[in-house]
Amino acid sequence: MIDLSVSIASVRLKNPVLPASGTYEPGNRSRHEGFFSPSDLGAVINKTIFRDPRPGNPPPRIWETPAGMLNAIGIPSEGLEAFLENTLPFMRSLGPPVIVSIAGHSLEEWRFLAQAIAQSGMAELLELDLSCPNLSDGIPWATEEKSLSRVLRVVCEAVAGPGLPVIAKLSPAVKEISRMGRAAREAGASALSLVNTFPGMAIDVKTRRPALGNITGGLSGPAIRPLAVYAVFQTYRQVEIPIIGMGGIACWQDAVEFLLAGASAVAVGTANFVNPLVMKEVIEGIRGYLEAQGCSTVEEIIGQAHRL
Repeated sequence: MIDLSVSIASVRLKNPVLPASGTYEPGNRSRHEGFFSPSDLGAVINKTIFRDPRPGNPPPRIWETPAGMLNAIGIPSEGLEAFLENTLPFMRSLGPPVIVSIAGHSLEEWRFLAQAIAQSGMAELLELDLSCPNLSDGIPWATEEKSLSRVLRVVCEAVAGPGLPVIAKLSPAVKEISRMGRAAREAGASALSLVNTFPGMAIDVKTRRPALGNITGGLSGPAIRPLAVYAVFQTYRQVEIPIIGMGGIACWQDAVEFLLAGASAVAVGTANFVNPLVMKEVIEGIRGYLEAQGCSTVEEIIGQAHRL
């Protein structure tokens, strides 16, 4: 028997595969069960929510690039009230542990959202989308140590009573992401998500204008995978908390690469738009790899690339 289960903070996942936020909508059962049951996943996660509803960015929002995709969706959100009433209970009914992704424009908003999710009792983990710009100065929270630490301390204090573990989702748009990982850990994070999209843009040569309505967007897909693996590899050396690796995973071999680099779990994003079966295939591929390698658990290979 191959044991695929892993732990993120104090939460046990039946396998190390989950969707990246915003790439596998948990609010519509028909989108899932035509391909595989959501119960097969290690965890489920929502598209990041803000306190209030928001429409997102103007179109065009998506632009295909070589081996990747630029998106400037702008995180449209149903808002906290609708999320607590409809989406979160549905996620809870799917079976796997629930990760709730939140973002705030201010420390007060972060605190309010975190408390509401913790008090609902329907989430096992709380992920902070720290690439969201700070409303006061337009700078993403995760690109400055002081801002990152302030948010994490506020949120961790807000959820300390219910004991809800916090995941810090970090931006790669920094000089040294492992340093930001250390700062997140010291501020109370129980796990890290590495990495969010890389900033980029495209210009439409026909119109001679930026291709995206927001001008810039986030680059995802296989093009960023080597950069994301490097970020996980470097950060694993510096922190003792679990890492959820993400960035360009399109097959089980990609996922195993992240695990070997030090990730305890992996999140599949852009590939879900191309192949709706990809996460199921990744789970089975990891199982087959472990069997072929003579391993009985996933945990035997986590960080193995460091043991040269």
